[in-house]
Amino acid sequence: MTDLPGYPSRRGFLKGSAAGVALAGLAVSAKAQPVEPPAPLEDYDCQYFTPEEWAFVIAATARLIPSEGDGPGAIEARVPVFIDGQLAGDFGRADDWYMVGPHDPSADPLLGWQSPLNPAQIYRQAIPAFNAWCEAQHGKAFIALDDAQKDAALTALQEGDVGLQAELRDFFTILLANTKEGYFADPMYGGNHGMQAWTHIGFPGARASYREWATRHNIRYPLGPVSIKGERA
Repeated sequence: MTDLPGYPSRRGFLKGSAAGVALAGLAVSAKAQPVEPPAPLEDYDCQYFTPEEWAFVIAATARLIPSEGDGPGAIEARVPVFIDGQLAGDFGRADDWYMVGPHDPSADPLLGWQSPLNPAQIYRQAIPAFNAWCEAQHGKAFIALDDAQKDAALTALQEGDVGLQAELRDFFTILLANTKEGYFADPMYGGNHGMQAWTHIGFPGARASYREWATRHNIRYPLGPVSIKGERA
């Protein structure tokens, strides 16, 4: 998306997110190598999302990490596939989370999860509620808005201006976090198709021989990334 109040710039987003997975001194601006395109996302057989939810997630992640830019976007990296798989599994059900109340939606997020809903339930309830807000504001569901309207709607969602009930207050935070995770995760989890995001930032992936490079600042790593399964970009 374009630089909007409340959103980091694309370059800042990638640089800040990359810090969690690669040394900043090794980040590069090279484009990912050509990757054979998978089946279109519209033909993907969802594990969790309904068709309406799937269309929303495709549209929303496409604005959070747009295709126009100096690297792959969320769609090229198949971020929606990652999110669908996560919501269908342990994360979506919050299997290993402490979910016992009382829940205080006004509490500091640092105090932990403050909703009786698990992430999958939050997506399921928040998407139609957000679409209803978009209908009221623009006369259209989110996916039918133009890019500028989508960006403005997501900004309103981020700032808590769309009237979602307290239990759904973290929807934007979860959506953005899952989008970042899908962008940088190992491809075995469905996102980061062809390790395009890793190639873009210069992250070596699961290369066992990378440790000796950790202290070599401002030196570009000469080899491409390797996935957990041994695939090479």
